[in-house]
Amino acid sequence: MIKPLIFLALVQMMASTAIGQKINPVYDSVLAKSLGADDYGMKGYVLVMLKTGSNTTTDKAFIDSCFSGHMANIGRLVETGELIVAGPLGKNDHSYRGIFILNVATSEKAEELLQTDPAISSKLLDAELFKWYGSAALPEYLPVSDKIWKVGF
Repeated sequence: MIKPLIFLALVQMMASTAIGQKINPVYDSVLAKSLGADDYGMKGYVLVMLKTGSNTTTDKAFIDSCFSGHMANIGRLVETGELIVAGPLGKNDHSYRGIFILNVATSEKAEELLQTDPAISSKLLDAELFKWYGSAALPEYLPVSDKIWKVGF
């Protein structure tokens, strides 16, 4: 009969072998560190769902000015590395207009950045924030993305 302590050690050893973690043979610790990656190559971001805001003005000049500022602010946040994904959404039943993925760790920092956007600060757009865990390599697509668009906004 196997003693309980030995049996427990054998079960634990078999479980860790069965689950076993695979070590990446091409792991680049310097790159991982520069991107803020954890051991799984992931990191935290803030996902922002932009939706129609509470400001229902019909002042076209004001709306145009705010959305021009919105686009300029997107460019600025991309340049600073704080915004890594932005884009509009198709028509939907939730009044969602677009998304941002902000390269920041906290919702407080995300709120601070969002208030620099004239369409958000004027309430033409509202924002819902969610903590998101994704690939730390996500920002690496940006240099390539600048080479594939033919016509700008």
